[in-house]
Amino acid sequence: MNGQNGERAGPGASIGRPPTNGARPLPLLLHVGSIVEAKMEALILEPSLYTVKAVLILDNDGDRLFAKYYDDTYPTVKEQKAFEKNIFNKTHRTDSEIALLEGLTVVYKSSIDLYFYVIGSSYENELMLMAVLNCLFDSLSQMLRKNVEKRALLENMEGLFLAVDEIVDGGVILESDPQQVVHRVAVRGEDVPLTEQTVSQVLQSAKEQIKWSLLR
Repeated sequence: MNGQNGERAGPGASIGRPPTNGARPLPLLLHVGSIVEAKMEALILEPSLYTVKAVLILDNDGDRLFAKYYDDTYPTVKEQKAFEKNIFNKTHRTDSEIALLEGLTVVYKSSIDLYFYVIGSSYENELMLMAVLNCLFDSLSQMLRKNVEKRALLENMEGLFLAVDEIVDGGVILESDPQQVVHRVAVRGEDVPLTEQTVSQVLQSAKEQIKWSLLR
């Protein structure tokens, strides 16, 4: 369609030209920047399988009993220990179960003289992280016959390592059912020496259940 001056108006015909009413046009870079920022934010918030950044167990002095990091957020042992001290100082006197610390989401719970932590990104779903935490705690509670305390845990570290590996692999959540975790630990830990007789009995019972289920 032709305008009054005989010029052809088409898409984008006014881009780069000053408006006739004298107002200054909005910079195009502002709009482009907003679009790019929105797209980057969408990418950051996009769901990922890599949910867990770390699993930690500290004693009541904040010292490490178990730690497994799944990315390079804290690449050195020194940085990891500093983070663990910080996280302990921020959480061990509170009754809540979720905290935001150093740009990370932290879910945690305590038992006698132990503190359990599962860490994810700041935008991670707290319910997913809490499912990992509860699965780990309940699995250990079954394996240790509800005696989830420092001495019993130190005597059965092999079972702890196997349980964590069954729940999380490389930051990806594999299992959230403690019954399944205990069963699989029983199979994998067949040749692993477990010093506590009660733990051996629990694992043996799990193996018997698996055997009978296969014979059905």
